[in-house]
Amino acid sequence: MTAIISREELRALIATDQVTVVDTLGGDYYAQQHLPGAIPLVEAEVKDRAATLLPDRDAPIVTYCTGPTCPNSGRVADRLTTLGYTNVRKYADGIEDWVAASLPVESSATAH
Repeated sequence: MTAIISREELRALIATDQVTVVDTLGGDYYAQQHLPGAIPLVEAEVKDRAATLLPDRDAPIVTYCTGPTCPNSGRVADRLTTLGYTNVRKYADGIEDWVAASLPVESSATAH
């Protein structure tokens, strides 16, 4: 089972650019809003895209989706771990919790 990361811990890592955040919703959900700097990666694409998007298998990675009832973040985290990624955690409370805390999000128009 993937370790869980808290909102505050994730916020600190994003602020210091010490983590790769992975949005597991993708598509229109990602375009509409995502955590700052997040990259989209859905479960069906992990095998084909992970090595390109996440070349360092030891780098800190955090997956998230909408919230605790969404299974996507856990599934992507499990697949990454199976592929040999060693530092994968899950933000179980997801973007709903992030937005509820009035933290900044990006959209496809504001993403860099």
